[in-house]
Amino acid sequence: MVLKPDGWEDELGRNQSLPSSKLYFWNIMGEKLLLGASLESRRPIKEPMGAEKDSTRVTTIVFVALLIDLLGFTLILPLLPSILDHYSKNDDGFYRTLQNGVDWFAEAIGMPPERKYNSVLFGGLIGSIFSILQFFASPLTGAASDYFGRKPVMLLTVIGLIISYTLWAISRSFGLFLFSRVIGGISKGNVSLSTAVIADLDSPKARSKGMAMIGVAFSLGFTFGPMLGAYLAMEKGKGDIFYLQSAILATMFAVTDLVFIVLFLPETLPKGKRVSSVISGFQSAAGLVSPWALFRFSAVSQRMDSLSEKSKSFSFNLKILGLVYFLYLFLFSGLEYTLSFLVHQHFQFSSMEQGKMFFFIGMTMAVIQGGYARQIKPGNELKAVKRAIMLSVPAFLLIGWSTNMIILSAGLLFYSFAAAVVVPCLSAVVSGYGSASQKGAMMGILRSLGALARAFGPITSATGNCGCMCKCACAYVCMFSS
Repeated sequence: MVLKPDGWEDELGRNQSLPSSKLYFWNIMGEKLLLGASLESRRPIKEPMGAEKDSTRVTTIVFVALLIDLLGFTLILPLLPSILDHYSKNDDGFYRTLQNGVDWFAEAIGMPPERKYNSVLFGGLIGSIFSILQFFASPLTGAASDYFGRKPVMLLTVIGLIISYTLWAISRSFGLFLFSRVIGGISKGNVSLSTAVIADLDSPKARSKGMAMIGVAFSLGFTFGPMLGAYLAMEKGKGDIFYLQSAILATMFAVTDLVFIVLFLPETLPKGKRVSSVISGFQSAAGLVSPWALFRFSAVSQRMDSLSEKSKSFSFNLKILGLVYFLYLFLFSGLEYTLSFLVHQHFQFSSMEQGKMFFFIGMTMAVIQGGYARQIKPGNELKAVKRAIMLSVPAFLLIGWSTNMIILSAGLLFYSFAAAVVVPCLSAVVSGYGSASQKGAMMGILRSLGALARAFGPITSATGNCGCMCKCACAYVCMFSS
């Protein structure tokens, strides 16, 4: 078989700059999925030295920019319960109205009647609102970047985050605080744009490593950001509101991120590869924000479906990958949400002990992503995903049935491994589909599926802790046996 030159795209618009062998997806829906063209050689074509250096530079810039962003974003996480208590004690009218609705919901799903659990549920619902906003914003942001370019749209989202953090810093009512979170949710499309920038890279090897580095940025951000936010809350000045310093620092992080992107981030989508018009970039509003259309990847698969049986097979594979991505994050976010309840009830963990637990999880993920995940060769991502999801089964069971710290730690170790591998690898596989002008919309759709999963996973899992862990483990088993 004659190998095509670097940068060649097939009739689907799928990047074929490196050969790929037959990759078989596991038996999720009773059949194997063939990804990539069948090429005889398994040895990748070496990139020119200049192209390799450019890819490394872009990956490094995206990693630093995303890490700065996530450090600012995660500062609020350990403060949210205290912020809710603050507005509750101040007898904020808008807060009290919403709390009555949360109390009714907690009673309906059988949550413990203690106020502390209702406060956590309230925070979870605020987080769900944030995720729902991301669900709508991510594909629209990605599609806009397919026409205007990655860098201008990313700068716009960072400006939105600066406004959000500024409103948080000056907020003295719960209504203004909630509005700041709404602005932040709409502006968080910069994460999907980061994946789109990595997807623009020509080499599958560079894309795979880039997705792994995005995972490392998440691990480090969620490891150090919450600890820094908690420390600043303890060091508040006399007369200052406890969250003021964290809000100011988050704003400074966002401003720094804006300057860094302006100075260093190159435009990775040349004008010649962009969609011809805004209308063609967005496809249709229904194709970008409708859950059904998102699961079908309608905004990027319409062209595939019109070509051949082979292209329809590729389109089907893309839909299955999106479904697996959603199901994994739906179950993962359920554990992520109920983990704090479990260790509080079973092990009486204090806030500091929970902080240490999440620090352990974050550092373990960073080590795995920076070491193992980065070394996964193009074409082997799905095998790595399968192994990682299989490890999620003992993770859920060990955490749910843990009676001592040794069992809990073993479960958290498996949990961290799966969390470090699944999302970056699935993102790398999906990024190989579509033409250069479709990658922004495609990665935005994938990000929205994750946001949708995170919006409903925690609420669904709130019916029980240990029972939730066992149900999730059974769901993973069914994923492979059905």
